[in-house]
Amino acid sequence: MPYGRSSAITLTAAERGQLAAVLRRRHAAQGLAQRARIVLRCADGLTNKAVAGDLGVCAHTVGKWRERYARDRFAGLTDALRSGAPRRIDDITVAAVVTRTLETVPADATHWSTRSMAKACGLSVSTVGRIWRAFGLQPHRSETFKLSTDPAFVEKVRDIVGLYLNPPDRAVVLCVDEKSQIQALDRTQPLLPLRPGQPERRTHDYQRHGTASLFAALDVAVGSVIGRCYKPHRAVEFRRFLDEIDANVPPQLDVHLVLDNASSHKTKLIHNWIARRPRYHLHFTPTSGSWINQVERFFALLTEKQIRRGVHRSVDELEQAINRFIQTHNQTPKPFQWTKSADEILASIKRFCESTIHAHPAVG
Repeated sequence: MPYGRSSAITLTAAERGQLAAVLRRRHAAQGLAQRARIVLRCADGLTNKAVAGDLGVCAHTVGKWRERYARDRFAGLTDALRSGAPRRIDDITVAAVVTRTLETVPADATHWSTRSMAKACGLSVSTVGRIWRAFGLQPHRSETFKLSTDPAFVEKVRDIVGLYLNPPDRAVVLCVDEKSQIQALDRTQPLLPLRPGQPERRTHDYQRHGTASLFAALDVAVGSVIGRCYKPHRAVEFRRFLDEIDANVPPQLDVHLVLDNASSHKTKLIHNWIARRPRYHLHFTPTSGSWINQVERFFALLTEKQIRRGVHRSVDELEQAINRFIQTHNQTPKPFQWTKSADEILASIKRFCESTIHAHPAVG
């Protein structure tokens, strides 16, 4: 092969079926599945760079498996033998551990540990750990996900991300939401403060002294926040908070509000308020799409820095602490930098869906 040129990949029907079968296999090793995808993309005539961009790997990796397949066909996709001491655990034993990890659970637990798997398979704990690391298995971990089922998901993402990346002229973009049921909590015994060699300590139990709800509007361009605490969080309170926003935004500016789909945002009371003020424009986030509302990031800061470890003996104390946090934040506000375009977000969600379907065909 001339230097700098990639080998062309031409697949027979049998070879294409063999590669596709790897992707359909529920418990195929992820490394082998990725190599099969690379070869299939190369066989479609794509360049190494195009395949790398499509699959999120580097072009050197694509070139390596392209050449290996061109030379050795399917056998070239397996890892080459390495020098060293002879293996004491054969492939059948490794496959049995992997299969048992993926397809079963112990009788007394929801997932395997290295100790329980070692006992069940007659291996050492370190051997099970090495097998799991080699195949990227982490039974002790569990992650959450939520895909929006909103039929207008794409349109709403493009609309809101467009506001973030290209805000309209002579207008302000505000991300608005409520953080409800913030509890005023006091510990049953005094805190033991931080000391050298000893972290702050608190009792595990607490006393509740009521709850408050924070309505907040984050200025996307500046990073400042308009906030107001209320006891309940109904449409009536939201209507009062809209008055607060209206008093703080210069009258010559249009106002674009990014909101979620809470029922309190869509009542006749709110509709009438908006209808009387043509400078207001509402942009609703997709269902189960609160991650696109930037005020949620401010709420996370508030929780981390003030609420989670705060001690509040009454709702009034809690509200005072929240108001102080907002005032301090507004003294030196900094906007959150939104970096992903709508196309990048949608492409990322597409990749997640495709990988999920490949790994779990029953889901599709």
